[in-house]
Amino acid sequence: MNVIQEINNVNDKFATQGSKLRIEKRGDKLNIRGSLPSKDDKNDFRNQRISLGIKADISGLEEAKKKLQLVNLQLELNQFDWINWISHPNQKGIKNDFDFQNRLNQFEEFFFKERKNEYLSSTRKTTWRSSYKPYLKRILHISNEYSNEDLENIFEKTLESYKEGSRSRKQCATSLSVLAKFLKVKLPENWKSNSKGYGLNKAGFRDLPTDEIIEKLWEKIPNKSWKYVFGLMATYGLRNHEVFFCDLSSLTNFGDKIIRVLPTTKTGEHQVWPFHPEWVEKFELSKLGKNPELLPNIKRDLKVTTLQNIGKKITDQFKRYSLEVKPYDLRHAWAVRTIFYDLPDTVAARMMGHSVSLHTQTYHHWITKRDQQEAVNNALLKVKRAKSFKDI
Repeated sequence: MNVIQEINNVNDKFATQGSKLRIEKRGDKLNIRGSLPSKDDKNDFRNQRISLGIKADISGLEEAKKKLQLVNLQLELNQFDWINWISHPNQKGIKNDFDFQNRLNQFEEFFFKERKNEYLSSTRKTTWRSSYKPYLKRILHISNEYSNEDLENIFEKTLESYKEGSRSRKQCATSLSVLAKFLKVKLPENWKSNSKGYGLNKAGFRDLPTDEIIEKLWEKIPNKSWKYVFGLMATYGLRNHEVFFCDLSSLTNFGDKIIRVLPTTKTGEHQVWPFHPEWVEKFELSKLGKNPELLPNIKRDLKVTTLQNIGKKITDQFKRYSLEVKPYDLRHAWAVRTIFYDLPDTVAARMMGHSVSLHTQTYHHWITKRDQQEAVNNALLKVKRAKSFKDI
């Protein structure tokens, strides 16, 4: 017997009796859906859901019919109370019985609240699209699939739907932590340990371009304007879009070659030093000091475009010229280069516009190698000194 068809038949009968509620199948469970009093105001009716926790089969449908009859009776007698239909309404154990889509809409509104500055608003839009929207879409899907699960479990299932240790898992944890705080949901105790990720995958950390390859790829680019873009990213470790939002006035023959990333970017204003310093001349970046218009003429007005769209143009150009690296490979290579220049991690992180913890986590392999090499060098030096002392 077709359960869906039977549910439709039951709903049709209740509708003819004037009921504004219906039985719905979500995943393998049955729920009641329709116009119900708000949890805050009994006189404010909204489209909401009651999770029944009943299996979606013919036997379960009979039980759901009785529940629906009871809800209709309570509404008719003005005796309906959510406390009778929600299990453990506080903190852990909150049932996924409220309109999740509506709450996500409220969260989005909260996220963009009081962002009047056009640059901040544009940056916020980019962050929303790349760092929140994909994960909120995923949690909504999982919420629909596991309709009778506690919200705490919904969050956990969403996080674990991403590969362990992946960058997506790390970003998902960060975004959902903000959502949980907004919804006043207590996250699982192991949330932090379960959310660990890394910026570079284990297989890919060895594939970063060498300095020699970077120089050869620069020579391969036929368009002069895009050569400047490539050179800036390689020499200063810039994010894609940051190339077009920098103060390059120091790149003159007598300038200090320290560029300033403007506050209109993803992580705000910060200064960056060149590594390698000689690449400023090698890649002819000094010409940009007086003529920043030598960079490609692309749309940069954040009223009509986004940082994400600007960054995509660079990615597209790399593909167009069949370069053997991705734009972010140049940024990662710059970060690794600073490690072996013995630049303190705190300083390198500040120049990259992110936290020290993220920097250490992303470049853990090379930082560990540097620290171990230093320890080995010190140990060898002690042995050498001891031998020299004995020879005296």
